[in-house]
Amino acid sequence: MTLRDPLPEKIKQPVRQAASYLWVERLARLGYVAKGLVYFIVGLLAAQAAFGYGGKTTDTSGALEAIVTQPFGKFLLGIVTLGLIGYAFWRFVQTILDPEHSGQQMNSKRIAQRLGYAFSAIAYFSLAVTSIKIIIMGSSSSDSDSVEDWTIYFLHQPFGRWLVVLLGLTVIGVGISYLYKAYKGKFCRYFKLNQMSQTEQIWAMRLGRFGISARGVVFGIIGTFMMVAAIQLDGTQARGLGGALTALAQQPFGPWILGVVALGLIAYGMYCVIEARYRHISNL
Repeated sequence: MTLRDPLPEKIKQPVRQAASYLWVERLARLGYVAKGLVYFIVGLLAAQAAFGYGGKTTDTSGALEAIVTQPFGKFLLGIVTLGLIGYAFWRFVQTILDPEHSGQQMNSKRIAQRLGYAFSAIAYFSLAVTSIKIIIMGSSSSDSDSVEDWTIYFLHQPFGRWLVVLLGLTVIGVGISYLYKAYKGKFCRYFKLNQMSQTEQIWAMRLGRFGISARGVVFGIIGTFMMVAAIQLDGTQARGLGGALTALAQQPFGPWILGVVALGLIAYGMYCVIEARYRHISNL
């Protein structure tokens, strides 16, 4: 079933004009680097914890706090923050303009994809706000898990249990879609392959498959914990990225499982840097 694009041209046109500037593309590419750095740090800290070299299981906010503790940390985190804002804006552009597809016809798959872009834009803008708080105050001033907080909130709303079930199933579905995406390996079609050497193409595929698979596993765990929270009507059972990694470490052969997933997140961070360099962005 195909549908007309629901967004009118009067909404799309100003976004298209703003996104046509060169600085927007550069900001978007910086955003992919910032995203990659955050996941690389999350994976590195988790790998260190898994293999007994210190480290800890943490989420993206914890990665930002790790950056600010380094020499010139606030300056570095400021650049990362700018990148996160750029990435959030690019996701907003993808939501409105759907630049990676041509034509006006849409189907349910593309609508779901654009909704995913919208949620991603919100998530990374929120992470940029957290980063600004860390720069100003030295920490995010809260150790709470945002997934847990939102789950508790939703469970106290009318039909909250069913809403959390739906969200949990959606997150699990996203995780499965990542695993399928890694298996098919079609993500490289968004790259400027003519500018990449054969070796770069091979490593983009390898890192992408490993990294995207790791994200799929983590999303599946997060969604499963949300389902458990809904069934037990206990929002404290929900877990975000850091909690999902901690749960892996607590399983039989946990350090090995955590180590593999952590290395996958490191690979995903490296893959994001390749995206920053070679991904098609100015296709409006």
